[in-house]
Amino acid sequence: MKLDIVAFGAHPDDVELGCSGTIAKEISLGKKVGIIDLTRGELGTRGSVEIRNSESEKASQILGVSVRENLDMRDGFFVNDEAHQLKIIEMIRKYQPEIVLCNAIDDRHIDHGKGSKLVSDACFLSGLRRIETFFNGEKQSAWRPKLVYHYIQWKTIEPDFVVDISDFMDIKMQSILAYSSQFYNPNTNEPESPISSKNFIESVKYRAQDLGRITGVAYAEGFTVERYLTVNSLSDLK
Repeated sequence: MKLDIVAFGAHPDDVELGCSGTIAKEISLGKKVGIIDLTRGELGTRGSVEIRNSESEKASQILGVSVRENLDMRDGFFVNDEAHQLKIIEMIRKYQPEIVLCNAIDDRHIDHGKGSKLVSDACFLSGLRRIETFFNGEKQSAWRPKLVYHYIQWKTIEPDFVVDISDFMDIKMQSILAYSSQFYNPNTNEPESPISSKNFIESVKYRAQDLGRITGVAYAEGFTVERYLTVNSLSDLK
């Protein structure tokens, strides 16, 4: 199955927090989108792998993505080496996306920056035909995505561009709250974590609202780029 966009996240819920409004919008425009999680978030303070798996399935249904896979890398301990790059390359060649979305280039959680560089490096290497990979016993063809964008996460990073998600903010929040084990719940006995506070979940909405305020829309998601953006004319810019 060829996909238009593949969004990578170091952990289940990274994609939902960072770019699910954009994903929902692109799907509404007829694009085929997939999500690939690098780990199962097994070192998370709250919940369990089994709960997280169920939550990610629910979030995927809310967003309407075509496919979701998990590469079962070690949470907290995966590295940017040949073995891990080849796992990403296999996915890129399997789905042949034009656009890849991935973690923030720098963030509080060490896996986010690591995941960002790992995916970015693999996107380049995937275009080299002398790197051989196989899927279901068949040799894969080289494929390099045209564009790699990095969504913004915990840290406040100045975006290179934003996507208007005004009509998709509700879907974004629904997909995030599908991870009920991870976020604010006054009735749980689970230990507190940096993302389990009421302030954190509210911050997701007010960050999108603030990016929208700055750019003249209700809500927006920000991204950073790896190379200059090109437009056909000035009228393409808003």
